[in-house]
Amino acid sequence: RKEKCMKPILVEVCADSLESAQIAQKAGAQRIELCSALSCGGLTPSAALMEYTKKKVTIPIHVLIRPRSGDFLYSDDEIQIMCRDIEIAKSVGVNGIVCGVLTPLGTVDIKKLQILLEAASPLKISFHRAFDMLKDPFACAAVLKDMGVERILTSGQKPSAVQGTKMISDLISIFGNKLIIMPGAGINEKNVKAVITATGATEVHLSGKSIKNSDMIFRNESVVMGSPHSLSEFEHYIADEYIISRAIKSINE
Repeated sequence: RKEKCMKPILVEVCADSLESAQIAQKAGAQRIELCSALSCGGLTPSAALMEYTKKKVTIPIHVLIRPRSGDFLYSDDEIQIMCRDIEIAKSVGVNGIVCGVLTPLGTVDIKKLQILLEAASPLKISFHRAFDMLKDPFACAAVLKDMGVERILTSGQKPSAVQGTKMISDLISIFGNKLIIMPGAGINEKNVKAVITATGATEVHLSGKSIKNSDMIFRNESVVMGSPHSLSEFEHYIADEYIISRAIKSINE
C-alpha cells in the first residue's frame, strides 16, 4: 500500500442536472462532469443544460461527449455529431471535454480520437471509462499520453474502483507525472479515503447521489416510460449534499 499522497485531492462530481451541479458545488466539489442520463452511464447533456450550468455554477465544468448508450465504437457520422457537441460546449465556455473512442479490437481509435482532440482544442480531453473496455490498458495509456490526453477516468477495469485499486495504483506509478489517473465508479463517502490511500490518486470521481421522490400528487403507477428495472417516473437520482460533503471531509480526516 502506498502512503497517502500529500497533494490536495480534487473531487469531481458527475451531475446530470443543473440542480445536481449546484448541490455538488455547495457541498464542496471542485469540478463537475456534466452529462445527461446518468442512469445509463451518462450521455451528452443538452446545449441548454451546458449553457445554464455554466451560468449558475462557478467551479470548472467538464462536459461528457457521448452520443448514445452502449459501446464506444462510433461511426463517422457519430464522430461528426460529437464534434458539433464539442463546439457547442466550447461556445458556452466549459473548461474541458470528456470522451472515449475504441476500435472493434479493443484499442484506442487513434484516428477518430485525434479528430475529437482537434475539435476540443485548446480545451483538454479526459478519456472516460471506455478505458475500462480496452484489451491492453497500459499500452493504451501510453498512447493516450502521447496524444495529449490530460486524464483517464478508470475503475481499474473492475466493476468498482475499490476492486480496481491494484491497476489504478500501477497506472499512477507509471504515468502519474505525465497523465492524471482518476479513480471512479462506486466511490462514496465510506471508501474514498481508502481508494486514495491505496492508489496515490490526486483526483477522484463520484456521483454522490441519492433518490429524490417526485412532488407529483396524481400518479398513474401502471405506466412505465423506460426499462421496468429502472427507477419509476416518480423518483430520480440527484446529487446529495450530505454524501458529497462527507466524502470530502473524510479525505482529510
